Amino acid sequence: MAENQSAQRKDEWMPLTEHLGELRKRIIYCLIVFVLGLVGGLFGSQRLFDYLIEAAPVKNLDLHAFSPWDAIGLYMKFAFLISFIAAIPFAMFQLWLFVKPALGEKEQKATLVFVPWAFAMFLVGLMFSYFVVFPMAFLFTEKVTFNLGLEQTYGVMQYFSFLFNILLPISLLFEFPLVILFLSRIGILSPELLVRMRKIAWFILIIIGVTVTPPDVVSDLLVAVPLVLLYEISVFLSKPGKSAK
Repeated sequence: MAENQSAQRKDEWMPLTEHLGELRKRIIYCLIVFVLGLVGGLFGSQRLFDYLIEAAPVKNLDLHAFSPWDAIGLYMKFAFLISFIAAIPFAMFQLWLFVKPALGEKEQKATLVFVPWAFAMFLVGLMFSYFVVFPMAFLFTEKVTFNLGLEQTYGVMQYFSFLFNILLPISLLFEFPLVILFLSRIGILSPELLVRMRKIAWFILIIIGVTVTPPDVVSDLLVAVPLVLLYEISVFLSKPGKSAK
């Protein structure tokens, strides 16, 4: 009797161990691609650095290294950013492969479309945060420094840390609608639940918008309003018959 119960428990746990093994395999694949992208990103770091300096919100931006490690750390930051962007579509595809066995044929086709859209939405968020939010945040800090009668000296690591701390969070937030749609397609979320959560979601998104922008109403609205609109679009598209077949 005990042997039968032990065998039964083993059979019940087999699917879980298989899922964990599959998840581990997908994560390893993603890490391999990320490391390869990191190596390739080191070769593109110089060009990206030159572009960001030329496109800075102020002309003749004079940056300083305050540590012998600043240049090396900067190369790694740029390589990480390049690798991260390049790995997004592959990671999304691996996620789709992981959940694919649990989906029907129609659901598989409906969710596969999220892979290229995830990359596209990240790029949209990246451009929005760099060309809209970052200049406002940077010029705001410049104005405060000037009003205090201080002379601004830019450290290269401090400048790009400030830049990346704005770019990456906002770019990832632009993935929010796709995450909602994906969870809706696999049955974890429903349009009714999203509607009930609307007020809480709005509050959280507004708090995020206020947190990542300078403390003025215009900047807050320029970030919070698009995030709320993205949520409403995701709610609309999650309804049956609204998404791409």
